[in-house]
Amino acid sequence: MTNLVLDPSTTALVVIDLQNGVVGMATEPRRPDVIVARTKQLADALRAKGGFIVWVRVASAPDGQDMLRPLADVPSPLAAARPANWSEIVAELGVQPQDHLLTKKQWGAFYGTDLDLQLRRRGIQTLVLTGIATCMGVESTARSAHEHGYQQVLVEDAMASRSAAEHAHTIQLIFPRLGRVRTTDDVLAALA
Repeated sequence: MTNLVLDPSTTALVVIDLQNGVVGMATEPRRPDVIVARTKQLADALRAKGGFIVWVRVASAPDGQDMLRPLADVPSPLAAARPANWSEIVAELGVQPQDHLLTKKQWGAFYGTDLDLQLRRRGIQTLVLTGIATCMGVESTARSAHEHGYQQVLVEDAMASRSAAEHAHTIQLIFPRLGRVRTTDDVLAALA
């Protein structure tokens, strides 16, 4: 494992789906409040050093007509009716005016959004990823980031999935091929 070095001026924290409706679901191997707390630490530290913060949320039109509807053996839990504040980023994260709020309509944060444009205009080369769910939104975003040529730091202890097995599969088998898997403390130390 190589030593982690980050240049805040070319680094963005990309936070996946830490919104009221998703954070309200059960996750493993960590509870959502742990993911929120660790992500807030990372956002505050990177922002203080001049880094870019991207808050990604999944949302749809009130009638749901813009949602994906694949014929699948396991239907999406996102297809159910949602309260009005379902897609709002949780207040504890302290979104700031200089941060970028991005709305997606599918698992990954690149397709159909301005994420790549916003990152390139700012000279971002490295993405630090956190969020829920490791094996869905975070993994889809990481795969796309890899294809777009970004360096990545995947913060294992600031992610969770619906099951510990799903989380472990992505962390152990997929993410080491896409970037560097590190902890919150590793990233904070690299920003200190």
